[in-house]
Amino acid sequence: MARKNQKAPWEPEEEIIWVSKTEMKNDMEELQKLGEELVGLKPSVLEKFPLSEDLADAIKDAQRFKNEARRRQLQYIGKLMRNEDPEPLQAALDKVRNKHSQATAELHKLEQLRDRIVEEGDSAIAEAVEQYPQADRQRLRQLARQANKEKKAGKPAKAYREIFQVLKELNAEEL
Repeated sequence: MARKNQKAPWEPEEEIIWVSKTEMKNDMEELQKLGEELVGLKPSVLEKFPLSEDLADAIKDAQRFKNEARRRQLQYIGKLMRNEDPEPLQAALDKVRNKHSQATAELHKLEQLRDRIVEEGDSAIAEAVEQYPQADRQRLRQLARQANKEKKAGKPAKAYREIFQVLKELNAEEL
């Protein structure tokens, strides 16, 4: 005779997922680290994040605090983060980081173009004008000649830096 509490063999049993205490602690530490990164951001950047009101207030407070109060506030933020979905926060944080690295890569490209303008002259200037149609070809030539003169005379590289500024402005206009 079968007991009442037993399930029939053809009914699927629910799978129980056991999470160790260590795993739970590690997850909480990761959430706290994510909270610390959020505290390190500027308020203007934080406005774009999908934060709950409580979490946003806690982050603003943590930015004001120092030493022990800050440590306790970071733990509190970690506690609040347990009720939040970390996926959109992590995605937004990755996007902010990527934006910075993209801007850095863009500046490196501009530096390389500037170096080529100074070294190669007209061929690199033609390429720059092709890339940035609003560029002043005559001004770039003038600055390239001036940069070469400064380099030969051992003077400070004023024109060299000015070429970079012109390219940076052209790049900003294009965006």
